[in-house]
Amino acid sequence: MIRFFILPLLLLTVWCGPVAAELNIKLGVVTKPGSAQNIVAEKFKELIEVRSKGDIRVRIYHSKSIGNETEILQQVQMNTVQMAIITAGPFDTFDPIVRVVNYPFLFRNHAQADAVLDGPLGAEVLKSLEGSGFKGLCFSENGFRNLSNNRRPVRAPADVEGLKIRVMASALHKAIWQRLGANPTPMPWPIYTELEQGVIDGQENPLWVMVEYRLYEIQKYMTLTRHVYSPHISVASLAWWYTLAPAAQKRIGDTITEAAKFQRRDNREKNAERLAFLRKKGMQIEAAPDTDAFRAKVAGLQDMEIYQDPKVKDLLARIVEATR
Repeated sequence: MIRFFILPLLLLTVWCGPVAAELNIKLGVVTKPGSAQNIVAEKFKELIEVRSKGDIRVRIYHSKSIGNETEILQQVQMNTVQMAIITAGPFDTFDPIVRVVNYPFLFRNHAQADAVLDGPLGAEVLKSLEGSGFKGLCFSENGFRNLSNNRRPVRAPADVEGLKIRVMASALHKAIWQRLGANPTPMPWPIYTELEQGVIDGQENPLWVMVEYRLYEIQKYMTLTRHVYSPHISVASLAWWYTLAPAAQKRIGDTITEAAKFQRRDNREKNAERLAFLRKKGMQIEAAPDTDAFRAKVAGLQDMEIYQDPKVKDLLARIVEATR
């Protein structure tokens, strides 16, 4: 009797195998094609569809088509979207530990950022996200954030006084600009119309954002403050991740990490060209602001309530020590 069922069972297993192996991944990003998140998403799609011979297919939802970054993260939690590439800032409403990587003037250069985020300290951040329903996969790059505005040149913190600056929905980013004397205004992306109409005076973002979103058309002044190194975090729905076979998990994890490293190299190689382009478009760029004065104004933020969670406080202290 046992032998009688073995052959049909084997045939059924073989027949069902390819179907069971097929995966369709919805991947959400808030930005448009050509943007940093999209470069990661598109490279991931390209690599994994080829390497899986079509068994894994990725559909990218971009340009805010499924909501802002907070809304995309909520959909990942619910597994209506399987993966997303999100700016680190919005994560702090889900898990306060992410605030450590956005701490102002934490990293002096790309090498420091890579050493921390690709190492054991960065792995702690990614692991912690599981408590909020996310499988943290890797860090890609938004970049060092710089201030732009349409009212006046900014070289020192005193020049920031009273500027209405758009910030992400992040308690930390709001606190940074309050310390600097600005009027921080949380606002979802994109913000071209709000800048054009004067609802806000300025914003803070990496160089690629200034170019891809044509902010040079409506912003006259930019200051290379480099006040925060801003990563993007690639995440998967934890509920979905647990349904995958270990081999599929490894393939997805390895491939998104490869795509992230490709994007970081690409982003850094283009920054000099972007600066030249912005100057050509007429932006007045302050390349050597009083960074020490900016750093002094935001010193002590680690004593704020948002950093008093013991886990957050401990990890921040260890990252600060690692970047001395």
